[in-house]
Amino acid sequence: MSATVTNYGKTGNTSKGAGKKQIDRLLLSLIGYSVISILAILCIIPFLLIVSSSLSEEGKIIENGFQLIPSMFSLEAYSLLFKYPAQLLKAYGVTIAVTVIGTIGGLFLTAMTSYVLQRKDFKWRNQFSFFFFFTTLFSGGLVPWYLMIIKYLDLKNTLIVLILPMLLNVFYIIVMKSFMSSIPEAITESAKIDGAGDFRIFIQLIMPLSKPALATIGLFIALGYWNDWYNALLFISTENLMPLQYYLYKMLGNMDGMRRAMVSSGAVVTMNIPTESLKMAMTIVATGPILLAYPFIQRYFVQGLTIGAVKG
Repeated sequence: MSATVTNYGKTGNTSKGAGKKQIDRLLLSLIGYSVISILAILCIIPFLLIVSSSLSEEGKIIENGFQLIPSMFSLEAYSLLFKYPAQLLKAYGVTIAVTVIGTIGGLFLTAMTSYVLQRKDFKWRNQFSFFFFFTTLFSGGLVPWYLMIIKYLDLKNTLIVLILPMLLNVFYIIVMKSFMSSIPEAITESAKIDGAGDFRIFIQLIMPLSKPALATIGLFIALGYWNDWYNALLFISTENLMPLQYYLYKMLGNMDGMRRAMVSSGAVVTMNIPTESLKMAMTIVATGPILLAYPFIQRYFVQGLTIGAVKG
């Protein structure tokens, strides 16, 4: 009888403990989802404000400021932005080509460099790691770099000049190296026993296991190429090679300069240039493709490290 009472007491305590854990998990989930929802709203509201402002009449923006709901609907900014569709599409094509080529090439070189630097059997890995890290502390400066691109490499007004300067980033190499260092050495050792070479191990084993890191670094590289306008400002003078960001930057600068020149000369400004709404429309046009591509890359962020690795 006493044993039965004792077992009943243990069962009751166990059920109470399970119920308490369930309540704690429910409370934790409630707090977590609430915080994430608030952060999501704070991220969505500015984007909705940009969309609304791009569809608002310029006078209402000046009068009432930016609003979530347009007080007067207008497509004037988009009609002005797409006034020369051929040039805009050409700038889009240059940006897409530079982003795709630069991302694939930069990601491959970054991954291959990181793989070599994290190999413990590579004798000079510490020396090369220091060499890469040293470049983040000191540089030759803007003028020598500009002269090297223009005079010695002769890359001005070429597509390569938009790709080469951003092809390798030491910070991305360090991040990728840290990720690859956590891959079990037994995987590469078993592949070597089976007769696989280093390049085959890198392509068929290391690269698939590094998908989360590759997706993250690839997204950062793609964003860098997509948003780059500084290299085009320095090295591109022909309209056929202007990327999207530099094309929009130059278009807005020309409109501001034209309006200021007309005002300073005392001329009557009869043409209303939707400057504020045009900036928002440019933002939508420039960020749209990245927003559409992000969900396809996001699924790799949560993948495990050793998916498809040797088990047991």
